[in-house]
Order: sequence, then C-alpha cells, then structure tokens
Amino acid sequence: MNAWQEVSSFAWHQDIGYLIGSVVFIGLLLYRLRPADRRTLIHTLSFFGVCLLGLLISGIFHSLSLPKAADILHEIFIVAEGIVLIRLFGMLVFRVVLPAARLETPSILEDMLVIVGYLIWGMVRLRYAGMDLSGIVTTSAVITAVIAFSMQDTLGNILGGLALELDNSVQIGDWIKVDDVSGKVVDIRWRSTSVETRNWETVVIPNSVLMKSKFTVLGKRTGQAEQWRRWVWFNVDYNIPPARVIEIVEKAIQSADILRVAREPAPNCVIMDFDKSAARYAVRYWLTDIAVDDPTDSAVRAHIYAALQRAGIRLPVPEGNIHIFKEGEKYNEIRLSREITRRMKTLRKVDLFRSFSDEELNTVAGRLKYAPFVRGDIMTKQGAVAHWLYIMTEGEAEVVLETGRGNKILSTIQAGSFFGEMGMMTGSPRSTTVIAKTDVECYRLDKESFESIIQSRPSIADEITQILVARQTELHSVQDGIAAAQHLHTQAHSEILYKIKSFFGLLG
Repeated sequence: MNAWQEVSSFAWHQDIGYLIGSVVFIGLLLYRLRPADRRTLIHTLSFFGVCLLGLLISGIFHSLSLPKAADILHEIFIVAEGIVLIRLFGMLVFRVVLPAARLETPSILEDMLVIVGYLIWGMVRLRYAGMDLSGIVTTSAVITAVIAFSMQDTLGNILGGLALELDNSVQIGDWIKVDDVSGKVVDIRWRSTSVETRNWETVVIPNSVLMKSKFTVLGKRTGQAEQWRRWVWFNVDYNIPPARVIEIVEKAIQSADILRVAREPAPNCVIMDFDKSAARYAVRYWLTDIAVDDPTDSAVRAHIYAALQRAGIRLPVPEGNIHIFKEGEKYNEIRLSREITRRMKTLRKVDLFRSFSDEELNTVAGRLKYAPFVRGDIMTKQGAVAHWLYIMTEGEAEVVLETGRGNKILSTIQAGSFFGEMGMMTGSPRSTTVIAKTDVECYRLDKESFESIIQSRPSIADEITQILVARQTELHSVQDGIAAAQHLHTQAHSEILYKIKSFFGLLG
C-alpha cells in the first residue's frame, strides 16, 4: 500500500482530476456533435490515455529510486497532456462554437492558433523546469535558416496559405477558376486549397500556385449578391430582322419564371456576329446558383426555342447541296395530309368547333400555327390585346387573376382545352393571365384565319356566342359569386353577339 501511495503521489499532479474531467467532457461533446471528426478524436483520446500511462510509469521509476528518469518522463507526459487539452479545446471552439454562431473559419486558422498554443505551453513548462530560453532562441534561429533553405517549396505553400487568409482574396464557399479547373473552395489548409468541381471531383491546388498565377473568383462583386453572367448562343436566318429576334427572345426570357435566373440585372439578347449562313445571337443572363450552370443554360435554350417557334421563326440548318426528287414531294403531301387529319380530330374535341362541317374544320386546321411554351412561360397576359386563341394538345397551364390584393389561381387548363377565345372573337383584352405549368404544346388560331369561315356562314356567330357566354359565366362565378354570374348570363348573350358581328364586320 505504501509503495502505491508513493507511485500515485509522484505520478498524479494536483490538477489531474480536473484535467481528466475536462478531456472526457469535451471528448463526449465532440463525439456527439462532430461525427466527421470521430476518428481524429479517438486518436487524440488514445494519446491522452498513453499520457496517463506514462505518468504512472514515471511514478514507478520514482519508487525504484530512479529520480532523474522519473523526472524526465513526468515532465514529458505533462507537456503531452497539455497538448491534448489544447487540441480538444481548439476543435471545440473552431468546429462547434464558432459554426453555431455562424462564423465560418478556415482550417488553417485553427491549425495556426493551436500550434501557437503548443509553443506557448512548451515554453512555459521549459521555463518552469528552470531552463534559460535565451539559448534556445539563439539556436533555433540557426536551425530555422537551415530548414527554410531545405524546404523552400513547402514553406512557399505555407506562406501562400497565410497570405490568402490575410488578404481575404479567396474564402471558403467561393467559386474559383484556375486554368482549366473550376469549382467551389471547400478548405484552405497550410499546404493547399481544396476545390470541389461539378464533376464530383476534389482538386487539391498548392497555395504557391494560387499566389504566383492568376485565378478568377466567379460570381463575386463587392456589395452584390453572388450571381454569374452566362451566355447562351443561337443562330437565326438572315431573312429575320435582328430587332424582331431580340424583341421576341428578350420578352420571352424576361417574362418567364425560370429557376435560378436573376430578375436583376434583367436578361438581354444581343446580336454578336454574322456567320456564313446565319446571324449569331446570344442571350446573357445572371445565374444565381453557380453549381447548376448547364441545367439552367438548357432551360434558357428551351425558352428561346419555344419563343422562336411561336413566332414562326425556325432555327437554321447547315447549308449543303440537296437533290430533290418527285417522290419527296409526294411524301410531303402525305405528311401534310396526315397532320391536317390529326388537327381536325383535335378540333372536333373543342366545343367551339363542334358545329363546324368537315370542310370548315379542314380550313381551320390548315391555318393553325404550332405554338409551344416552356414551363413558366406567360402564355397570355391579363389586359393585353391579342386577336387569337390557343388550343392545347399537351401539358397543363394555370389561369391566374391579377388583383390589387395579389394573384389568385382560378383554375388549371388541361390538354384538349382552349383559351383566348374572347380576344379572337370580340377583340376584348385578356381577362386573365395564363401561365404554363408544364411544358405545353398548342396550336394558335388568328382572327384573320377564322374570318373567311364566319363571313361565309354568319350563323356560326350565334353558336359560338352560346359557348362564350357559358365560359364567361363560369369565370364570373369564381370572381363575383354565383348569383352575380347568373344575372350577367341573362344580359351577356346579346352583348357578346353584337361584339362578334361588329368585330368581323357582319352588322351590315
């Protein structure tokens, strides 16, 4: 018993209980809150266990009358205990406390302060042991010069990392481009900076490379939100005036709700060059999430394509020598006939055209224009004047009523439905806004294309009026209530019929 007391009294210093309690508490806290650091934590705690064992061995040496060895071992493992506590405290502060306070710090800062803590603790223990530190400082200057000469590259990377942190030129979370590498900065350490690319790769760039060469920080401007200008290129034939192309494309992109495309600055379209067979255009927009560049470019291209298709502008094809045969003309006639038949089947499902004869349907089908929309496109705008209707064949759209108190979704239009009939038949402004809920395929019928039919058979006006009154009553029942809508129904027939005859010149 006396031997054990002699061992423990030498081995365990008076603060050993507080030390063990602190290490265990911080270790459990980190183990719970930092699963990614558990392996490092286990190694640190294992090292602390070795320190406790070393102190116990120093006590045994002391009991065996080996005082010099006991003192050396005891001092070594006390210094090691301090290193463990400094390490755990640094992990707690930089990986738990500061992130909880939303203060993100680079790993290099943690490493620097922890190493400074090690040096201070070591010098305190040396001074406590009675060693003169002035001799160490003189000797360390010579050693430092030798090390600096033999480790120039490594020291260049370390100093580069320190310089990056001090001048704040790049931060964790920034998107940078270095030569052919583009990605997000995820860590800045002593030797290197880690960058995660969109290809699920992690590129390790030596800090000295960043200091010696030029690199670009993407989407970053002082005092502005992170957004990056992108270019989407397309060609259009020379027979289309550039002013018309720019107007159509800008209107489509600026009015559409495209995910990750900034409203300000507004997207714009410019003509960039004259190629051999077509004019070269570009849409410039600002991307709000740099990680999703290609999918957003694709969405913008889809809106450009749909807008040009609606305007009857086809994208050019490569020029070449083409030999046309008579069989090709027959094939085109057959294909056109099949398309007209398919359109007539679609028209027969629409209430507006159920009373039409086959000849009248054939005339309407031949004059329909293909008009696709992309999800988020505004198909019609409340208050706008446009003399055509749309017949939906694919997709869904939302009918939205714009009021002073905000927008209200009235209904959803499914494939097989039509809208915009009041604009085509009476010239009235659009009563609601229609927005593409999915990608939508439509046919568009203009007033001019419909005029010859109603001129040849004026009785169609009365048949169409019945349908228009029913749809208008349904809209007002949502806006004003059922009672008001029924009262309106009794007055609307003659008023709408008059508007139709006046719009198409049938009053004479």
